Amino acid sequence: MLANHAKPVTRRGVPVFLLISFAGTWLWLLFARAGLDLSPLSPLLQLPGFCMPGIAAVVVRRWITNEGFADAGMRLRLNSAWRYYVVAWLGPPLIAAATLALAAALGLWDPDLSGPGGLPGTKELATVLGLMTVALFLTPLYAGEEFGWTSYLRPRLFGGRTVPSIIATGLIWAVWHFPLAFVGYVEFTNVVIGLAVWTLSFQLQEIILMWLYQRSGSVWVASLAHAGNNMVLFLILGETLDGRGGLGPVTPMLLVLVPIALICLWIIGTRRLTRERRTAEPLLAPHVAGTD
Repeated sequence: MLANHAKPVTRRGVPVFLLISFAGTWLWLLFARAGLDLSPLSPLLQLPGFCMPGIAAVVVRRWITNEGFADAGMRLRLNSAWRYYVVAWLGPPLIAAATLALAAALGLWDPDLSGPGGLPGTKELATVLGLMTVALFLTPLYAGEEFGWTSYLRPRLFGGRTVPSIIATGLIWAVWHFPLAFVGYVEFTNVVIGLAVWTLSFQLQEIILMWLYQRSGSVWVASLAHAGNNMVLFLILGETLDGRGGLGPVTPMLLVLVPIALICLWIIGTRRLTRERRTAEPLLAPHVAGTD
């Protein structure tokens, strides 16, 4: 929780952070699509907009509030947090497997188990490993969001109280994504239902990302998980299940909510979000770079 003397800092910083994050991203998406005619799948469109929360956090910390970066979780902490790096890397493909198993049980997917021992074929396994490798290399890019939402914004909402701050962060994070449903990045058959399911997905994802960040003490763990969600979990499910059940991209979103919700229930039920690590850094302490 933030110290009392940091409340004026929070009141100044959060509105500026949100203004830069939303205005910067939304205006860029509008200009990139209408002015430059960039594809919504183009990295040239995605990178500037999706890094805007991280840019906003840097601007606010450095020039608006002068807080510095002591509490930003920028240390890698490889020695103490390696288990959480493993969880963040292996979690998305395992969740994808659980979701596909559910889809098969519901008759929405007919798996090809032509590989040795009734497993997926070599091509499919190589694809998954390739996507997991890509997620590793793209982790610094996804820090553009996690450095903003999970590291900066979440601890400064509701005095850092876990439940309301996670709910608020998840909602804000979801609304920030909404323009993507209108520029061709994702095409919902029913926009209202699609955005509602998307919002619930962001809320649940934020619980897991917050748990990884809190337990590891490093924003890089959350960034790796975020990269895995986008580059492994949702790419696999989108390619495999999109259009099944007549719901378009909502089908994989709905199905993946089941394993993700179970993980969130485990995290909440075992009170793992309330167990702060000893490695947490004070808000205004001098920052010392290092891995642990």
